[in-house]
Amino acid sequence: MRGCLPSAPKCGTLRSPHELIARSEVFSASELTKTCKINWDGVLCGTMPDIAQPFVTSTSQSTNSVLMIRPSRFYPNPETAADNAFQRRGGRDVDTLTGLARTEFDTAVQILRGAGIKVHLFEDTSEPEKPDAVFPNNWISTHHDGRIALFPMYSALRRRERRHDIIEELRKRYRVTEVIDYSRFEEEGYCLEGTGSLVLDHPNKIAYVSLSNRSNPKVIQRFTKDFAYEPVIFTSIGIDGLPIYHTNVMMCIGTSFALVALDMIPNKPERSQVCARLKASGKEIIELAPNQVEDFAGNAIELHDADGQKLLVISARAVPILTEEQQAALAQHVRLVPLKLPTIEMGGGSARCMLTTIHLPVL
Repeated sequence: MRGCLPSAPKCGTLRSPHELIARSEVFSASELTKTCKINWDGVLCGTMPDIAQPFVTSTSQSTNSVLMIRPSRFYPNPETAADNAFQRRGGRDVDTLTGLARTEFDTAVQILRGAGIKVHLFEDTSEPEKPDAVFPNNWISTHHDGRIALFPMYSALRRRERRHDIIEELRKRYRVTEVIDYSRFEEEGYCLEGTGSLVLDHPNKIAYVSLSNRSNPKVIQRFTKDFAYEPVIFTSIGIDGLPIYHTNVMMCIGTSFALVALDMIPNKPERSQVCARLKASGKEIIELAPNQVEDFAGNAIELHDADGQKLLVISARAVPILTEEQQAALAQHVRLVPLKLPTIEMGGGSARCMLTTIHLPVL
């Protein structure tokens, strides 16, 4: 297993609270860099090799607030079926599927709010039609420094999901300092589908990414450079022998634990790197089996309630297939909040995909 921590870091030059000297041009994509505007309210200067690296003191892994979009029309997207092994045929007419999905969605919102989660609920617009609108985490991510990222999408139907009116609504409650739009990469055929592609360890500034049609190295490099995340890139293979389409179906990062299907990473050096980075960042690794991934056990997200208690939002389908050992390990870190989503899961995503976590500073 490879070593994971840099040796003898040197501090870069910080001339003023408004200027950061970062020799980012000499580093590869695998090194931490910082080339963006910085909110200097309440930050500390950390140390990374040859650069001054700011850390936002409020950074935490989990959040108490999420964005959700109630679907107007729901059905499995035919444009994404080829590389999404988790997608299933609807078997019913669109109106029936939509009605079932909306009922599951409404129940999920009630459960989350009952668990102490602040849900910012938005209605999907009827036009243009967007069958995957219920999965907003693929087109938008929010960050502790007030920035929002918009991502390039694989399916043309999904590119319709980006909504600037939602960003304007967020501005009314949160401080948004900048919106970085990566959607122009779609013109080159390059995609990176938000926190489906990127499983982010926020406090340790690590982005875990499994390569696929939805996760292009060029966009990964650009995002990790802009947001100063260390990319840990690998390839995971599903039971069907094809690359896993989104990292977040086989991996979940919590504050002190990680759910991950290590056996689905066939390349041993890549598997060792993932394992080493998780351990070095203080995570207890709870391994998932491929069949558990098939039932969305990895498509979970850690949140916390108003009192700070850690919660794990997860598919109700996944809970019974967790072993006693896995459940006991999780109980040391989180309380499970299962959501029943049999219709929505036909679209190839589950509980985590439905939630865009809001890390923005509150006004």
